[in-house]
Amino acid sequence: MTAALVAAIDALLPQTQCTRCGFEGCRPYAEAVAAGRTEINRCPPGGDAGVDRLAGLLGRSGLPLDPACGPSLPPSAAVIDETACIGCTLCIQACPVDAIVGAAKVMHTVLLDTCTGCELCVPPCPVDCISIVPVRELRSRRFEVPERDPADWRNAANAARTRFEARRRRLARETLEREARLVRKAEHKLESLPPDDPDGARKRAVIEAALARARARRATAA
Repeated sequence: MTAALVAAIDALLPQTQCTRCGFEGCRPYAEAVAAGRTEINRCPPGGDAGVDRLAGLLGRSGLPLDPACGPSLPPSAAVIDETACIGCTLCIQACPVDAIVGAAKVMHTVLLDTCTGCELCVPPCPVDCISIVPVRELRSRRFEVPERDPADWRNAANAARTRFEARRRRLARETLEREARLVRKAEHKLESLPPDDPDGARKRAVIEAALARARARRATAA
């Protein structure tokens, strides 16, 4: 398996990051295909055309989509019933491309021009107020959804990949910042321990152990 082959396979995937292939996202699926650990027919969003593209790249025969991964559906997007939304933010946390906006205890909404229809926001919703609706139906219901040429799938995939990678960088940065705050808090606590505290040695050991764990997490995240 080479990095160039993985990148070439990944470039032919729709970048919905839906995990329906059984992997954590499009890149891990591309790595598994390149390594021969899985088949080329496990991407329902890519459809039969996507399978054919992978077959052409790898010099293999085409295969029908694996039914275990679910059917290939028309272009769709998530819609939130804003009257039922309780603002729990679980859908925001689940969205791999930051296509849902809102805040805690505030109604959320979906950015239809960036939603990939991955469905990952549906299971976490505690009030079942999210549905996945075909884009054609959304337009008939007068939702403003940009027209996309089906032949222009690559630009849509590249845009989704860009948003996905930007989200990953943001989450990594937030993790580092959170760990830094915990380290500063523990260091301040350590410095504030009174020297005459009879239980000071035990407290110091506990705090130093917590500091070591936080620093290790920061190093891993970095």
